[in-house]
Amino acid sequence: MPRLYLATPVVDDPQALLPAFAQLLAQTDVAAVLVRLKTTDQRTMISTIKALAPAIQDKGAALLLDGHVELVARAGADGAHVAGIEALQDALPTLKPDRIAGAGALKTRHDSMTAGEMGADYVLFGEPGANGQRPSVEAIAERLRWWDELFEPPSVGFAGALDEVEPLARAGADFVLVGDFIWADPRGAAAALTEAAQALRRAAASGKARAGQDSG
Repeated sequence: MPRLYLATPVVDDPQALLPAFAQLLAQTDVAAVLVRLKTTDQRTMISTIKALAPAIQDKGAALLLDGHVELVARAGADGAHVAGIEALQDALPTLKPDRIAGAGALKTRHDSMTAGEMGADYVLFGEPGANGQRPSVEAIAERLRWWDELFEPPSVGFAGALDEVEPLARAGADFVLVGDFIWADPRGAAAALTEAAQALRRAAASGKARAGQDSG
């Protein structure tokens, strides 16, 4: 069954986020949390990561940093997500073999294959580019299906809204990354994350039903 990968808002004050994390990770299965740090001095960023770490890691979720590879070991994070092949190449000596190296900003199929061959622990499809534009859900789903059929490393689908979670999971994503729309939901982040988890369960149930029909 695909699992959720939760991106934080840009974190300035970790104390403001901790109560929400306690609720979210207690009631919903989250495989990993991508911590997006406000860029400041390293000491402050390390303190922020260490403040958030128990709330994330004690619930069994991996804590990954959005960039800032140089802080991973010092802050006790589980890994980092980097953008592009060059950033991945630079990050691997620091992260491997003990920590997770995730790769995004993979514009072409060739880039995705290169990242997998280099040793990325997952590849992300569908996140916005520098201009804020992103592929259609159909295009992201097509890329996920292609990857699922041919390659071993896990894939992550970037969902920009709740109604994108299920189709990305159905397309073969091992994880679905959810973020800004969770925190912006007027019902509260807990309700939105619960709904995202329900969408994953529907996708998994649909996949099992299809498998049963195919075998029959």
